[in-house]
Amino acid sequence: MHKVLVVVERVKGEPDETAFELLAAAQGMGDVDVSAVLMGEGISGMAEELTRWFENVHVYDHPSLAEPDGDYQARVLASLVEGERPFATLIPHTNTGMELAPMLAVRANAPLIADAISIEAEGQEIRAVRTMFSGKVQARVAASADNGAIVSLRPGAFTASATLPEAGGAVHSQNITDGIAPRRQYLETVSPDPSAVDISQAEVLVAVGRGIDDEENLELVHSLAEAMGAEVACTRPVVDKKWLEKTRQVGTSGVTVKPRVYLALGISGSFQHLGGIKGDPFIAAVNIDPAAPIFAVANVGIVGDILELIPLLEEKVRERRG
Repeated sequence: MHKVLVVVERVKGEPDETAFELLAAAQGMGDVDVSAVLMGEGISGMAEELTRWFENVHVYDHPSLAEPDGDYQARVLASLVEGERPFATLIPHTNTGMELAPMLAVRANAPLIADAISIEAEGQEIRAVRTMFSGKVQARVAASADNGAIVSLRPGAFTASATLPEAGGAVHSQNITDGIAPRRQYLETVSPDPSAVDISQAEVLVAVGRGIDDEENLELVHSLAEAMGAEVACTRPVVDKKWLEKTRQVGTSGVTVKPRVYLALGISGSFQHLGGIKGDPFIAAVNIDPAAPIFAVANVGIVGDILELIPLLEEKVRERRG
């Protein structure tokens, strides 16, 4: 049985969704014993809650860990990784995780696989898929786990289990090794634009590609999305033209999404774009090219001009929704 550690991040006083995505990724590696690592201040209640998912929860509860600091966390966690000697330590590829993972790998003398979108165990190796060159290439990589491996996983690339487990795990309080202290001074947290949309959490997406032809035509897409109760997403060419912001780009070089319904408008369906769609969504596609690759994965496909079909579709949606 392989031992796996999952680093849990906190968002607004709750475990981040990535914790349960990483748990699903670990369980997909086969016969594993998965433990969580939680760092922060006043987090005993959160740790107890996590025992419903994890067999063991290692907790560092200290005022110096109140704010995320990848450099400090790496120095704190190094002793735990050395003592536990896990087969793999999984870290979310977030702002903090992107700093924590390489620093922890150096301190643990362990190989690092960064920004993985799939992971599996093969003997004493960890094999993963990650994107390179702005999503143009998917690379299959392998790392020896003889000394443990550090792997950061892209948020949204794995689907958390819909079933609430009852692991009945235990909480283990950990102490910070003497002599370890933050090397930075926390000043403030700059919150993101409240109008920004997190498409990775959207259940219904209306995505648009280069087939929209002109920026002015995006008004049609926004109107349709509003009628459907959906969020607007897009492909890289739309972002490159600066018609929509990068946070709305779906793909291996953008955001990984896992909606229930995905409406693809004027999208050809390159592997870079499809690589950002996870789970098993209902995909409906409209494209003027009958040979577009998107039709190979779509549940429903319409060959036609999206500029003609979008208003008709919106009319029918509003009619059905009253």
